[in-house]
Amino acid sequence: MTTRFRLNAVTLTTTEGTVEYDFNSDLTVLAGPTGVGKTTLFELIKFGFGGDARLATVAQEYVTDVTVDVTIGTMRLRIARSLDSVKRKKARVIDLAAQERLPDHYVGQAQPSLNTLLLTALGFPDDMKAAASGQSVKAGTRISFAHIFSFLYIPQYEINRDIAGSQQSYVEPTRKAVFELMFGLTDSVLLDMRSKSNLLKGEIATENAQLATVLQFLRDSDTTQRIEAEQALEQAIATQQYADNERSLLRDEIDPVVDRHTQVMRDLLTESERNLADARAAVKEFQRQRAQSVQERQRVQADLDRLGRMRDAGERLADIEFAFCPRCMQSLAGREVPAETCRVCLQPDPVEVTDEADGYEVRQLTNQLEEMDDQLALLTQELELAGAAITQREELVKKLTVELDTRTSDRVTPRLQAYSDATERLATARAQQEQLEAVLRQWDRVADLESAVQQLRTQQERLQLNIDQAAQRLAARKEELLDDISEEFESAVTTLGIPGVQNAEIHRTNYLPVLNGEIFHEFMPPGGGMMTATQLAYWTSLLAVAMRERDVPYPAFLLIDTPRLALNTPDDDLAAALYRRLVTLADANPGKVQFIIADNNLPAEYRSHYEEIDFDYDTPTVSTIRHPGRSHVKTIGGTQGAASQ
Repeated sequence: MTTRFRLNAVTLTTTEGTVEYDFNSDLTVLAGPTGVGKTTLFELIKFGFGGDARLATVAQEYVTDVTVDVTIGTMRLRIARSLDSVKRKKARVIDLAAQERLPDHYVGQAQPSLNTLLLTALGFPDDMKAAASGQSVKAGTRISFAHIFSFLYIPQYEINRDIAGSQQSYVEPTRKAVFELMFGLTDSVLLDMRSKSNLLKGEIATENAQLATVLQFLRDSDTTQRIEAEQALEQAIATQQYADNERSLLRDEIDPVVDRHTQVMRDLLTESERNLADARAAVKEFQRQRAQSVQERQRVQADLDRLGRMRDAGERLADIEFAFCPRCMQSLAGREVPAETCRVCLQPDPVEVTDEADGYEVRQLTNQLEEMDDQLALLTQELELAGAAITQREELVKKLTVELDTRTSDRVTPRLQAYSDATERLATARAQQEQLEAVLRQWDRVADLESAVQQLRTQQERLQLNIDQAAQRLAARKEELLDDISEEFESAVTTLGIPGVQNAEIHRTNYLPVLNGEIFHEFMPPGGGMMTATQLAYWTSLLAVAMRERDVPYPAFLLIDTPRLALNTPDDDLAAALYRRLVTLADANPGKVQFIIADNNLPAEYRSHYEEIDFDYDTPTVSTIRHPGRSHVKTIGGTQGAASQ
């Protein structure tokens, strides 16, 4: 028995009012010419279920909210979604059965998710993934309600081109998984095992790549076998021990060679080197002090020069008779100036400038210069003495070094050379030992990687065995089901009278229509009535078989957009056969199946078998908004017949 899926009503809230459509019949037809908004209504229904719809201009400009009243399984939900670019990310949900307002649900993966709610209503978990077969190492695309809705809605822009996006390779694993899921040929456990199997294949590939890298490193280190590295390490340890023992013996031989006189010379050399260092430090200190004194003398000399310039400037200005004020440029000729006063500031005018005016400061600066000259002379003398001391101590250090080398070269140097050689061998052995220990760690990593790969392969093989066993258990049911669907499909093709088709069946692995031994899109070009008829025969065959099966979750619902327009036939035979098939399915399953069809014109002989809602340019689907007229219709997606208001 299929899952109950019924669209009870759709409400459009527009800027000019509300439009509501009830779908009480098992078979409802929305009839009207191209451009009255039938596709717009269907795309808004898809949008209301959380899908990415192709929204027409009238919807974008005038429709504010879409509300769908839907029954799925035992749940009845009212889902309202805004067309606002921000608000559309959430949907408002009411559980009509429980008369309870649920929290707003996100249109996406954030929880609570509308996708999760709809999948749960269908009886599916929301974490199923459709893993690709073959060499894929990815877990697969997460199965959403949108993937299932692609089995329930045949849009006009796809009705004469493709079946559920089957010609898009990236959609193929998901489409096949949904087919198997809705016919009970797989379940969430089997899908999860397939995803994990793919991930394990990826982990195995990663571990193998790391293993190959480590093995290449070991080949480059000339240790292609672990035993070779262990033997080389033992040899390096032995070499290290031998060099260490040799160095200890040489150290014992060198120590007694140093006699008392040599020790005194070494002590004297050490003291001389220390005195030389002190003298050099003193020279640096004297140089620093001298540089500071020179800098200070320059500053005092600059002050003295400044006083001289001031005195000279005063003498020069004293001879100038100002006719105008140098500040405000007013004339000074018209006022009385007392004798012996400045005609500018009217203060007593010192006609003669004497040295006593600034003599004190000049004397102070001159005295400072003399003191600094004396200090510089003293520092220069100290520097000369320190330089001489450095020369003497350098000669002493050099003499002591030569005497000490002459005294010890014959007795110590050969042993020191041997000691140096032993030290070098010891360092080489230690470095080689560290390198070999690193190589052995890589061999340990090789063992770990091989063990990890083996464990992963064991898990993957065990998982694949479970997958194969589950597939074997379902094999008989799958064959029987596909035989049944193929038989139903061939009957539908014959009934519809699709031209040029002698035999028809369903492919055993991709579940697509096969006509005259060829996949449908290879047998016929897209864009014609044959493609549309084949697609309708396919979907109605799936639904007819699902209605006869037990315990299959296939939703008994089909939304078909304008098949007659896509049929493009000169007579009504094919269209009449299509409606005859839909009427037969609806009559055979009263209350259990629902068809909602948009079409241009309808076969007259079947109009009494379904509910019909008529539209025209005066009463379009979004009736609250005035239709712009047939000549101003803008199509959805730019495809013929995918018209909107």
